[in-house]
Amino acid sequence: MQTLTVDLGDRSYPIQIGQGLLSQPLLAPYIKGRQVMVVSNETVAPLYLDQLKQQLDGFQVDALILPDGEQFKDLSHVNSIFDALLEKRHNRTTTLIALGGGVVGDMTGFAAACYQRGVAFIQVPTTLLSQVDSSVGGKTGVNHPLGKNMIGAFHQPQLVVADTDVLSTLPERELSAGLAEVIKYGLIHDLAFLKWLEDNMERLRAREPEALAYAIYRSCEIKAEIVAQDERESGVRALLNLGHTFGHAIETDRGYGDWLHGEAVGAGTLMAADLSARLGWLSQQDLDRVRRLLEVAGLPVKPPMEMTPERFKSLMAVDKKVLDGQLRLVLLKALGQGVVTSDFPTEQLDATLSAGDQLGQLA
Repeated sequence: MQTLTVDLGDRSYPIQIGQGLLSQPLLAPYIKGRQVMVVSNETVAPLYLDQLKQQLDGFQVDALILPDGEQFKDLSHVNSIFDALLEKRHNRTTTLIALGGGVVGDMTGFAAACYQRGVAFIQVPTTLLSQVDSSVGGKTGVNHPLGKNMIGAFHQPQLVVADTDVLSTLPERELSAGLAEVIKYGLIHDLAFLKWLEDNMERLRAREPEALAYAIYRSCEIKAEIVAQDERESGVRALLNLGHTFGHAIETDRGYGDWLHGEAVGAGTLMAADLSARLGWLSQQDLDRVRRLLEVAGLPVKPPMEMTPERFKSLMAVDKKVLDGQLRLVLLKALGQGVVTSDFPTEQLDATLSAGDQLGQLA
């Protein structure tokens, strides 16, 4: 087992990464009272809920099983968590445990932030995407029909446990979706890691344990470092949204659940790279590297052809990085060097949004 720490003073917490962690007694020291509510979904619970419960002998353990899918990440399903907590008379010392992917983690964390004005929670992420990204950093929330993740709170977990063994049951499409977030870390922050990903992508897709463990560890290490600097995304943390402004627009347009979050981020990442190249920051060779890596990871590299530039801009206008009506995007000054900027000509953005089949091909 490897352990990282998200350094937030008295709210610091460990990220534990390794094989077979669900069968180890890791959770009990981080549970404050005697009550536990495990929130999972219909896909994950039959696989891992009983195994998790074996760690919780001596506690009052209740469980809520949610439907599986991004389309259920909304206020009505968060309310079902509150219903379960109240029906089982959970008090302010209860601990919520999120057993699932990013949807379960985001909803459970948001419920924990709100229930009795804030209770403890633990993240046990079961997808690659949630292990490398959404379970770390305290962003919680739900979607709104008009915008992705627009309702939520910052609420840090007590502990994150990333058991790499659970990735053996992950569908191929979900694995690729997680790789979009892994690639992001190399592009914005670490050129050497980007090169490692280029050399090892086939190993990752083959689920080789050592390769997965390293990719998860390095991704979490980068995110922990950035979150420690900027917990509430007033500055550098916005870099973690590379590809997300375009990607969230795709998800909102398509209806949550049609495109997986990581798939939308994959296409959005190439759009961000394309715009960066149009601004003269990336070469065609750089752009080709980004596209090739996304393709080898099994990700889409083009947005839905039905989405017009006008539709994109309408949806991007409600992005959380918009300040005083001005759209800000995460772009690439160079491979391994992300930047948050609103300094781009509208015609260059329009060119990227209109590129269609020519996306990633500079004139």
